[in-house]
Amino acid sequence: MSSDEQARRAYLGLDESVSKALQLGFAGFNAASSANIPAQSAPGNVSGTLLISGQVDQGASNNKGMRLRVGMATYSDGEIVVGEDEEPVNITYASTTDTATQPELNLQLRNIPNGTFSGALTGPFRMTGDLEGEVTLNLTLAGEIEDDGTGKVRRKVGTTTVTGTATSGDGSYNVNLTR
Repeated sequence: MSSDEQARRAYLGLDESVSKALQLGFAGFNAASSANIPAQSAPGNVSGTLLISGQVDQGASNNKGMRLRVGMATYSDGEIVVGEDEEPVNITYASTTDTATQPELNLQLRNIPNGTFSGALTGPFRMTGDLEGEVTLNLTLAGEIEDDGTGKVRRKVGTTTVTGTATSGDGSYNVNLTR
C-alpha cells in the first residue's frame, strides 16, 4: 500500500470524529458561563472517548472565538471500508494527555446565532491497530451556524466544508469534503 493510501485511510478513521468535535465544541459554547467551557465528551462508535475542552471569548458581541483542545483515548468509530475490493481497516486513535500539546480546534463564530463559522483543526493523533504511527491533521473548516430553536447555537448540517491535509509517515491525503 502506498504511503498516500495509508494517509487516506488514517484520515478516514478520524472523519466522523471531526463532526463530533464540532458538535462538542458548540455544546461547550452553549454551556459556558465563563471563559472556560465545561469539558464535553462523546464515545467512539466502537471504543474510547473524544474530549473537547478550552475557552470561549466572553462579552456581549455576536462574534466569538473558541480555542479548544481535542483529546482522544482509545478512540475508534469502527471498521473503515475504503473500497469494495479492499480489506477493511481497524484503527484506534489517541492524543497526548497533556492539554497544552493536544490537537487544536480553533473556531471563529460570526453573527451569532444565525451566521457563519470558520476555523482549523490541527495536530497529531497516535494510531494503533491495522495502521500504526501518527497522523497529523491540518484542516480548515467553514460553514453556517443557526439557532437550534431554544436559543442555543449549533452547526447547520450540510453546510460545513472541510479541506486540508492528513499526513502520515511519508504520505499525504488531500481532504475536501462537505458535511
